[in-house]
Formats: sequence, C-alpha cells, structure tokens
Amino acid sequence: MNPAPKLRTASRIATSLAALALFTAPAFAGDPPTNEELYEMVKAQQEQIDATADAVEEAGSGQGGGWFEKTSLGAYGELHFNWLEGSDGADNKSQVDFHRFVLFVNHEFSDKIRFYSELELEHALAGDGAPGEVELEQAYIQFDLPHQSTANAGLFLVPVGILNETHEPPTFYGVERNPIESKIIPSTWWEGGGMVTKRFDHGISADLAVHSPLQTDDFTIRAGRRKVAEAVASDVAVTGRVVYRGQPGLEIGATVQWQEDIAEKALDNTSAILFETHVVYERGPFGLRALYARWDLDSDGAEDIGADEQYGFYVEPSYKFCECAGVFVRYNQWNNTAGNSGGTMRQYDVGFNFWPHEQVVLKVDGQFQRNDNGAPELDGVNLGVGFNF
Repeated sequence: MNPAPKLRTASRIATSLAALALFTAPAFAGDPPTNEELYEMVKAQQEQIDATADAVEEAGSGQGGGWFEKTSLGAYGELHFNWLEGSDGADNKSQVDFHRFVLFVNHEFSDKIRFYSELELEHALAGDGAPGEVELEQAYIQFDLPHQSTANAGLFLVPVGILNETHEPPTFYGVERNPIESKIIPSTWWEGGGMVTKRFDHGISADLAVHSPLQTDDFTIRAGRRKVAEAVASDVAVTGRVVYRGQPGLEIGATVQWQEDIAEKALDNTSAILFETHVVYERGPFGLRALYARWDLDSDGAEDIGADEQYGFYVEPSYKFCECAGVFVRYNQWNNTAGNSGGTMRQYDVGFNFWPHEQVVLKVDGQFQRNDNGAPELDGVNLGVGFNF
C-alpha cells in the first residue's frame, strides 16, 4: 500500500489546526465576534489554510519524493583464504585476505537520466605501506536515447569478456577470478570516456566506446591500467562489442579493441589490438563458460622480448545439484610472459560452490599449475566467502 495519501492527509490536518489556532487566538482576546464576523473570519482563514497546506505538501513531497526515494545503495565483498605451495621459484602463499569490498551508490535523476557508481576498498587496508587501495571503479551518467539506445559518459567498465562487467562473487565459480580474465583481460578494468549501447530485436545488442588507453612500461597488459588517475589523454582507445542473448540461458559475445599507443613514451610507439570472444550457456543443472582473448602489439620493442602476441583461453563446465550447490572444473591456458619464448602457462581448477542464499556464497577449490620452461608454479587450496546485494 502507498502511504503517501495518508501522509498528505495528516499533513493537511496538522497544518489546518496550527493555522486555525494562530489566526483565532488574537480574535478572541477581546469581545467575542458576531456570527457574521465569525463567518468572514473563517472564510479568510480557510483560504490561508489551503495555501499553507499546499505549500507544506509540495515541500514535503519534493515534487514526487525526496532525493533518497530515487537513490539506491548496494555492495559486494569477498574474503579469501589461500594455502598454495610454490615451486620453480614461486614463494609459498599462505594468507587470509578480505580481497575487496565495493559500495554501489546509484541515483535516478529522471526517467531518462541516471547515475551509477562503485567505490572499492581492496585488501581491507589502504594508506602508506598498506597493501590495499581505495578505488573509484565506476562513476558515470547514463542517458536514454531514442530507438532502444543509451549513452554513458564518465568512468565505466570496459565492455569485454564475461567477468569484467559482472564479477560479484555469487555469480561465478572459483575463489579467485580465472587467470585469463585477469592477465589477458585485466579485470577489473575501467576507463574514462563515452559509450553508446544499442539494443536490437532478437536479443542482439552492440556497444561502441571511446575511452582512455592502457599505458604500460614493460608491455605487461595488467600493469597498463591507469585507473583514470591522471591518465594519458593524448592517445585514445576504441572498443566495439556485439552480444547475442536471444535464447534463454545463452550468451555469445565478441569484442574488438584498438589502442593507439599502449606503451609509455620511453618505449617504442606501440599500437595494439585486442580480440575476445566467449560463450555462456546454462541448460537445467548444466553450465558452460568458454572464452578466448588475444592481444597483438605492433612494435619492434614488443617483438624483441616476445610480448607482441599475448593470448589465453579457458573452458569451464559446471553442474548444479540443486539451486544451492554446484561443482565445476576449469582448464586455463595462456601466454603473457615477455621473454618466455612461447612458453605456455596452464592451470587446472576444480571446486565447489554453496549458496545458502542466492546472494551469499561459500567456495572451495584446488588449483594446479603446469607451466613450460620452468616458470613458477603455485598449487594448493583456496577458500572463500562472498556476498552481494
């Protein structure tokens, strides 16, 4: 039931009583008025009461509600336990870490203009010598356009891959994010700029974004994120994506991105192209995720150290016993190591998710790495708890 009519009625009654007391007190201080005088007094007071009540009601309603009625809050977070044994030069990893806490603050200015934001605290503690950071992941204005289109302006997540835009812990298997959507697609990855999204019939949508670029000093993709903190504006990046969601439980997507210059000015001018494609499929208890991504960096400097081609893929089948429990296995393969002479990194994951509530998840998995050329490996067990609302 909408309480607004009751509130407006109560407000009007209270205002009327207050105004009546205010106007009649001086009148009855002397001789009692005649019936004619009382009638004229009440008539004048009623006009004043109606005007006052309307003003109070309008101020209280804020033309359809206060700002808080169109503002929403949300959050997600995840705590990780890692017990991993290192080999071939990798250190053991035995730690507990509140990996991230993210706060959503969204506001609807009108039916056609909205604001979205995400503020993140990484690793529970930020400051001098602390392991974490406070980061603004999203802060953009969205405008509705004609013909089933929208435009975003500000700081937004790059439209690429499966996890970059949807990475709340209850939405994916495994404690840690898969290495392909961490090292090849540097999730979580956001930039500043503008993006237009068009929705077509039959479940097809398309995005086109112009935004700030990566800037790396050693051709490592993940290290190139500048997180829109005084990022370079002399170069640009352009991202285009097409997604098909025309069948229940099915998503097929492809992204192409062009970077004008991905390298710091101390290096060669290095243009880069990213290609990514993926499929997500759910049918009954069965699920499947698969993704392939590849960077091609065009410069002699990148080629000289074997960083001109960086690529990876993973395949992840899963099975849900019920709505609250499921298992998965994942095979990951990638190469993003400069100077590794084509050496391949491999990681096998197997694990279990338990959802006591659809927005709360408990996770356990084992990871096993098998890398070429004696590259460092980490094997062991991960535990996690996550939530979003």
